[in-house]
Amino acid sequence: MKIDVALQKFAAYPHVVVTWVGDDGYPAQTPAEFSADHAAGVLRIHATGVPLPAGRQVNIIASHIRPQAGTGYDERRYVTAWGALASDGDGYVFRPERAWGWDEAETPFFEYSERSNEQARKYLRTLSDERGAPVKPRLSRFWSVLITTRLPFLTATFVPILIGVAAAAYDGHFNIWYALLTLLGGAAIHVGLNVANDVFDAMSGADEANVNPTQYSGGSRVIQRGIVTLKQMGAISIGAYAGGISVGLLLLAMRPSVELLVIGVAGVFLSVFYTAPPLRLVHRGLGELTTAIGFGPLMLLGAYAVQAQELSFSAFVASVPVAIFIALILYVNEIPDRNSDAKVGKRTLPARLSQGAVTTLFLVSALAAFAVVAAGAAFGTLPWPTLIALLGLPLAFSVHRGIRMYYGDPYALMATMGKNVQLHLVVGMLLFAGYCIAIAMD
Repeated sequence: MKIDVALQKFAAYPHVVVTWVGDDGYPAQTPAEFSADHAAGVLRIHATGVPLPAGRQVNIIASHIRPQAGTGYDERRYVTAWGALASDGDGYVFRPERAWGWDEAETPFFEYSERSNEQARKYLRTLSDERGAPVKPRLSRFWSVLITTRLPFLTATFVPILIGVAAAAYDGHFNIWYALLTLLGGAAIHVGLNVANDVFDAMSGADEANVNPTQYSGGSRVIQRGIVTLKQMGAISIGAYAGGISVGLLLLAMRPSVELLVIGVAGVFLSVFYTAPPLRLVHRGLGELTTAIGFGPLMLLGAYAVQAQELSFSAFVASVPVAIFIALILYVNEIPDRNSDAKVGKRTLPARLSQGAVTTLFLVSALAAFAVVAAGAAFGTLPWPTLIALLGLPLAFSVHRGIRMYYGDPYALMATMGKNVQLHLVVGMLLFAGYCIAIAMD
């Protein structure tokens, strides 16, 4: 923070606290009244009951916090400065040499935390040098695995695979072991994709430039926070891909078909090159389309092909709404990242479109997905019980309303992003339930 800005901020507080290291080596502090002299670039500290250490380096801080019953605090802000303190008659003169501060009204807490990452890493490096051993943040093994792999997002894999298996069962093809292997292989590829995205976004600077990550956007942040190294993340991704590809080859050996081979190769290709060079599909404006294809037709038809050793037009139709809703998860999650994505050349739709266009496109796409279900059931392409997926319509309108209201506030938008994830899951599981009902009736 610039010194003149710090002096202006100090002037908004009624008093400060002066801290210094005493002759005995212990820290000492006392409150003091003051006035800011902007012309001279100093703070004039008024005499207190405790003598201040003139001629020494001191720290001066002014802060404000307002407790809220049962919810924590709001209106948090502070400004702190370091510099030399000198006597001046009955008082003292403090000349700031460096300053730092935070105002919650200007920078939300989560953004402030992200902007402090580099300072935190620098502190840990210094501490590691002093101790002669690495010092880094720690999480329990459970939370480390959960955050690094982003396991809760595996619903994006489970939904299309379950529907694909159900569609095959409706057509008279079902084997529980093939279904479980398909889920395992798909989940492994998805984990590899999640971790690879973090690796390549860290290498491109996209995640570092993003100071507004949320629970649903901005990556896992384990690299930025020093919990897992870039090298370790790369190894995790390679291991997950190797596991997923091995399961895929096993399924191909047990259920050989050209269709399954093509789908498997295409799925791995799209997942790797989503963010990986040289293609970097998301940087070419193809991120949403790639996600729709990968977690829609490829996943669903792949699961169908494992069971039936052939493809089905009706299964493809069932994959279209799934594809749209998974693309909309990515689409809405990209809204808070639009500025940082634009800085590093990620041509996502929210980075390229206006707020009005982004909001309208969501609603049009969601309604189109429901229209596919309705038309598919009306023309007999989908079993008529799949019409229960239309029960997800109110949730789609709720997400649209949230986007319109909180477009510019990443943290207020988080609840809407959560509802959008639920929209994909609810509609997907209703489609799956519709197939199960049709199988039972048949």
